[in-house]
Amino acid sequence: MRHVRLIATAAMGLESVVAEEVKQLGYEVEVENGRVIFDAPVSAIPRCNLWLRSADRVKLLVGRFTAETFDELFESTKALPWEEYITEEGQFPVSGKSVKSKLYSVPDCQSIVKKAIAERLKLKYGMATKMPETGELYKVEVALHKDTALLTLDTSGAGLHKRGYRVGQGEAPLKETLAAALVMLTNWRPDYPLIDPFCGSGTIAIEAALIGQNIAPGFNREFDSEQWNFIRQKHWEDAFEEVEDKADYDQKLDITGSDIDHSMIKIANDNAVEAGLADLITWKQMQVSDLFIRRENGYIIGNPPYGQRLGDQEEAATLYQQLGNIMKDHPSWSVYIMTAHEQFEKHYGQKATKKRKLFNGFIKTDYYQYFGRKVHVE
Repeated sequence: MRHVRLIATAAMGLESVVAEEVKQLGYEVEVENGRVIFDAPVSAIPRCNLWLRSADRVKLLVGRFTAETFDELFESTKALPWEEYITEEGQFPVSGKSVKSKLYSVPDCQSIVKKAIAERLKLKYGMATKMPETGELYKVEVALHKDTALLTLDTSGAGLHKRGYRVGQGEAPLKETLAAALVMLTNWRPDYPLIDPFCGSGTIAIEAALIGQNIAPGFNREFDSEQWNFIRQKHWEDAFEEVEDKADYDQKLDITGSDIDHSMIKIANDNAVEAGLADLITWKQMQVSDLFIRRENGYIIGNPPYGQRLGDQEEAATLYQQLGNIMKDHPSWSVYIMTAHEQFEKHYGQKATKKRKLFNGFIKTDYYQYFGRKVHVE
């Protein structure tokens, strides 16, 4: 079976999480800033798009080379085997970015790469006029960093965070990929209870339910590469069959999402219904001070308000204090909180067992981790 070189892109701080996911799928990885690179059969394109929970996109690496002049960029791009991927009718729009490179004009780089690909394809397909571009979509990206050009095809289409279940959201929704990573960075298992007391539109709880029943996050959406000729339809059929075979719909879950805002609870429930998880998650409208813990050995995973707007600091501090006071009485529970509030530990009343730096969009945050002491339950 033909092999390709793939890149799973990752948000800053999540490279190791994405790498572990790719390894779980059976592929050897190299980790770089913002990406995980691996060689795999073509069949990995459907599998990775369907299964990767924390990656932003899956890209096919067409070429990597030094380009300090526009001539070098054109000739090296033209030398790549674009005809192995893009059909005679294929559409190939080019996007670009440039960081610390001599070729800093992104529009010029995009135009040159577009022209070079077109020249290569016209030559290979024996065409005198310009490419028709009426067929399937192949999004090309030229990324220049310190004069090294990376040329890729985006196999995903819409970002992998777009699972297809979000019918509503709040003001600052947590990305599905980050929510999944927050769960995977814990050692939660589906037989343990899990509570998100700041659930908003329900993303953490929904992603936890998908993880708990081993439901592939991409099962409910489409990908650009489903239309690509060089990926056999059987690869997609086999990948979807694997998704169905590995799902554990009988796994019981004890997952609760709560929020003080009743309108967010309605949105969270609607999202869970769209994801097909309506019966697996309990939603409650309540304030943090009313949190009631019934079982041992549970997990709190949350993304509370950060108190970044003027006047909101005190409100956020109160929430953290209320949560800390409650959890003092439940030492078997593990608590994982992501926030940009630098005084979180002070207000929570305890120093974290461990901290991890993460980015929520462009906001630098810490993921505070408090490891509970598990107790034996008859």
